[in-house]
Amino acid sequence: MGDESMSKSAVIVGGGFFGCSMALMLRELGLEVTVLERADELLTRASRVNQARVHGGYHYPRSLMTAFRSRHNYERWREAYRPAICDTFTKLYSVGKTFSKVTASQFELFMKRIGAPLREASPAHRKLMNWDLVEGLWVAEECAFDYSVLREIVRQQMEEAGVVVHFKADAQTLTKSGDRMRLELQDGRGFDADWVFNATYSGVNRLGGEVERVPLKHELAEMALVKLPDELEGLSMTMMCGPFFSFMPYPAEGLTSLSHVRYTPHAEWYESVDGDDPAEDPYERFQRVIKKTNYQYMVADAARFMPALAGCEYSKSIWEVKTLLPKSEADDGRPILFRRDGASPNLVHVMGGKIDNIFDVGEELKPLMQQNS
Repeated sequence: MGDESMSKSAVIVGGGFFGCSMALMLRELGLEVTVLERADELLTRASRVNQARVHGGYHYPRSLMTAFRSRHNYERWREAYRPAICDTFTKLYSVGKTFSKVTASQFELFMKRIGAPLREASPAHRKLMNWDLVEGLWVAEECAFDYSVLREIVRQQMEEAGVVVHFKADAQTLTKSGDRMRLELQDGRGFDADWVFNATYSGVNRLGGEVERVPLKHELAEMALVKLPDELEGLSMTMMCGPFFSFMPYPAEGLTSLSHVRYTPHAEWYESVDGDDPAEDPYERFQRVIKKTNYQYMVADAARFMPALAGCEYSKSIWEVKTLLPKSEADDGRPILFRRDGASPNLVHVMGGKIDNIFDVGEELKPLMQQNS
């Protein structure tokens, strides 16, 4: 990296997987990079509380772009973070006979279009299903990740790259200072940079000052962690494509996550982009809400399709604010948000719908930096 390139600097607000990964990408492009993390550790929120799935495209048969990008990024992500990968289980996908938004034949055809492998399920797997409610069953190629291992990988990479990280650094307002940006923190500290990247996921609209708001939908989401019955050990299942369920290994706890389209969300709300009032902090609402598990409803419904699930042992639930772009509701797609702010063009809002979206962010980031070098 030459002296000229090092004259540019960037501050990233948010020390989740996306914020840390962008810090590394920007260092590769020659910028001095500082990461501001509100908590006292990296990867503590959305990077930790999720189903730990590296998507292979199977989950989005109604969104060609999301499914195709997932398939395109799958092997790349798995190889880049191999020490964090868990792929020693059998991944099953199934389509329900009723209430599914795709048929079994449509699902098969869609996976062929995006190059996502499907194999016929074995007789032993087929015996696990209630075929009064199930239309199709396949073995797919999908893996999980251990967020705690992933955190150590990116922490070490950032240390080696010379990325500066500040913890308990709660960015409050952004203002323009000539050609540069200035961030003011809650504790009175300030940081100046040529570029600011807002990678705070649910907290995108918390940053005040000369900043436009982004339309967002939030959900209070519960992920139940369970121990599977013996006959389901080594398996993972996702029922498509409607008000159904999914269970995946959760390697960091040595347990299995169970989610349900109907019962995982406990509440939902939208953020308005209008008005001058400060945006509500979704994490403050998260803290106020009483969290009572829906596990009994999740497992009861899931066991109708896969009766052995009735033998699960509940361990605990993990909770988080899940945030989506409202346009995702039409086709269940997960486009990335990568948007330069209209009021402060050297501020970029970034939010990925899935962890493998990070490579799509990289494809946006490089030309932006080259264009403005």
